[in-house]
Amino acid sequence: MMFLILRRLTNERTYFGNLTVILRQKKKKKVLVDNLNFKLYEGQCLGILGESGSGKSLTVKAILGLLDRNFEITGKALFKGKNLLKENKESLRKLRGEQVTMVLQNPMTCFDPLCKINDQIAETFAMHLNLSKKEIHELSIELLNKMLIKDPEEVLEKYPHQLSGGMLQRIMIGIALALKPDLLVADEPTTAIDAITQYEILEEFMHIKERKNTSMIFITHDLGAISKVADEIIVMNKGRLVDQGNFDYILHYAKDEYTRLLVEKKLAVMKQYREVVDKKE
Repeated sequence: MMFLILRRLTNERTYFGNLTVILRQKKKKKVLVDNLNFKLYEGQCLGILGESGSGKSLTVKAILGLLDRNFEITGKALFKGKNLLKENKESLRKLRGEQVTMVLQNPMTCFDPLCKINDQIAETFAMHLNLSKKEIHELSIELLNKMLIKDPEEVLEKYPHQLSGGMLQRIMIGIALALKPDLLVADEPTTAIDAITQYEILEEFMHIKERKNTSMIFITHDLGAISKVADEIIVMNKGRLVDQGNFDYILHYAKDEYTRLLVEKKLAVMKQYREVVDKKE
């Protein structure tokens, strides 16, 4: 038991301590994330569960320097020995492409509608990887194949609006993995896509988890999705951490009232969905 504890401590990669995010509105201040504390270990997937407005996405955006000057951020965000809250914009921009990558909720907003997929992937790789044009093209084909996307040469020549949301999401995951990050942040990656595509995307995250060389933060309000990928789950409500544990604990033994109500609500929705599917079959 002592050996296991020491191993977890030595593998600790990321620590968030007393993280607080305040929105400044004229003469008023509103606390949006309140004194948040949690850890992420190497190769671990941490799930952040909560409803819209709970502070899930805001937490990660604050850590990675994606909020504007209207937000005041205090506390610690230690990543590989550095406090990200003390880093300048250029350092954080470089970090986001080379050591930390993100998969966002709506992939369409991440692609330029006027540029082909090939050009956008190439631009990202040229910025963060020391590769020739030929190597970049080969890597682009390789990532599409890994994401099980058919006819990769044809897909690269298409514009974003010519592809489905699920396919764009898989391309985003492929780009993120090709950059070989230490940390992958997925913000509601299965929202607003059909059930089949959702299943396929969750399978990709399961494969990432199995390789154990990339830590993940998986942000969602979907109980089913988080049950498949998360080793540890924190539950957020109104900017605060209200519960924490593995999925079995969250599902059966949660002490916090909000967590219990959230689980009951999500289970009821999942039950209704299954009943509808069964009737159609």
